[in-house]
Amino acid sequence: MAGSGGPRQPVNPASPARDAATRVVRALREQGFVAYLAGGCVRDEVMGHAPKDYDVATDARPERVRQIFRNTQAVGEHFGVILVRERGWTVEVATFRHESGYADKRRPDTVTFTDAENDARRRDFTINGLFMDPIGGEVIDYVGGRADIDAGVIRAIGDPAARLGEDHLRALRAVRFAARFGFEIESATAAAVRRDAAELRGVSRERIGQEIRLMLLDEHRGRAAALLHELGLDGPVLDEPPCTRTPDTVARLALEPAEGHVNIIVASLAAWAHDRGVESGETVRRWRRALVLSNDERDGLRAVFEHLPRLRDEWGSLSVAARKRLAAGPWFGAALRVLGAMEAAKRDAVAAEVERLSGHAGGLAPVPLVSGDDLVAAGYEPGPKFKQVLDAVYDEQLEGRLRGREQGLALAGRMLAP
Repeated sequence: MAGSGGPRQPVNPASPARDAATRVVRALREQGFVAYLAGGCVRDEVMGHAPKDYDVATDARPERVRQIFRNTQAVGEHFGVILVRERGWTVEVATFRHESGYADKRRPDTVTFTDAENDARRRDFTINGLFMDPIGGEVIDYVGGRADIDAGVIRAIGDPAARLGEDHLRALRAVRFAARFGFEIESATAAAVRRDAAELRGVSRERIGQEIRLMLLDEHRGRAAALLHELGLDGPVLDEPPCTRTPDTVARLALEPAEGHVNIIVASLAAWAHDRGVESGETVRRWRRALVLSNDERDGLRAVFEHLPRLRDEWGSLSVAARKRLAAGPWFGAALRVLGAMEAAKRDAVAAEVERLSGHAGGLAPVPLVSGDDLVAAGYEPGPKFKQVLDAVYDEQLEGRLRGREQGLALAGRMLAP
């Protein structure tokens, strides 16, 4: 989708983070150095968005940066990167650099400090190769980034194959930016991404997982999944064969109302698995390795896989207690949201029933009338049967068939009687 016509005027949103970065730029210039805002923050301001953070690029060497500012931390001094703490805000200050040789397909073998133009030309995409004078407001563009923003295009700087070969994760970054901004990936860049897709298998799984999370957290996650599919990146990303099925459910998931606390990463992964026809425990194991899922994400994905058939096919035949237990579970909201993307009418029916059950017999998850301590106090010996009895008593409570604690204890007593 192309951007609207006419050059965009950068928006300079007032913020403490921007003020801190501007003070850093001013201090560097007072010492005779060139210094600009750089990268994503410039792109966002040119597009009229408020950046989350600000980076500074300069011709000052790392050792000089550390001399000029009192509170610094070297996080990549070999690469010319120093963190400057400025009145409570952290600003990344990087020395203009040229990079060469990427033996590990991630980090450059050689870094040479250089000027602003050469620094811009070693970056990934034109929209990320912009600099800005935060004081005067001028945008410095050596790579055609402003024109590509206006045209709605993601374009690699220079030779696309060379840029992707330096860091194969850039293929996923191209997809993420295109999805987020509604841009098209320029044809030569897209062709290089397709040719390079298999190389993703050599990228660290942690980095791939991080990129996929960023895509799924964004409201345009459906567009991202579609682009991964179109460009042949889905198989390498998920460490499984390519799929011919279009990821429609992920796209519809974005249209679902975000009610309550729902882990959107888990919901999106479950919708994506449904689109690919791989809703199974083996998929959970494979995707956990492929995307380095957390224990919580793994457990959530497994739970949503288990919940969906019950919501789609069994809900009407479940007992009141079973419905309440399911609806009170930690992953019910994610499963219900995925169900809405699959079959909105069924989601509406389930949601209406849950609303009704919320006002029935103490709600979805009332405090149990009888506990294990109560049974021990009544003289019963703890044993394997305790859990079975307590579950049965609680089910009766959820069904609304117990009027109070005494009835619950009496029922437990009958079940525990020799």
